[in-house]
Amino acid sequence: MELTQVSTGPDGDGWTPQACSLPTAERPLRVAEFDALFADAVTTVQPEGPGRVRLELRADPLVAGRAAELAARETGCCSFFTFTLTATGGALALQVGVDERHVEVLDALAARATRISGGTRP
Repeated sequence: MELTQVSTGPDGDGWTPQACSLPTAERPLRVAEFDALFADAVTTVQPEGPGRVRLELRADPLVAGRAAELAARETGCCSFFTFTLTATGGALALQVGVDERHVEVLDALAARATRISGGTRP
């Protein structure tokens, strides 16, 4: 399905696109899960070029499991997202990518992560 418009829906930040197949009633719960991850675990938000952003996370095995589980569920309804979780050298990061048709969605997600986490965004 093509992204024709980004919904401002219950999250108010425009990162729930019409292409999302998650039932509308479940979307506020998913947004709340992302918000909790952003608030509890994200330390830095770094754009990495068009269609890519890197979320530095607290290096904790529970955070890694939580991020992986949430990413797996999100790709089930929004298959245009790609998530790469990397643990190396005592650091943990979640890279989020989208194709060029969904860059607005990723930008909105990154802005929300920055605002909620208080993380820097160069």
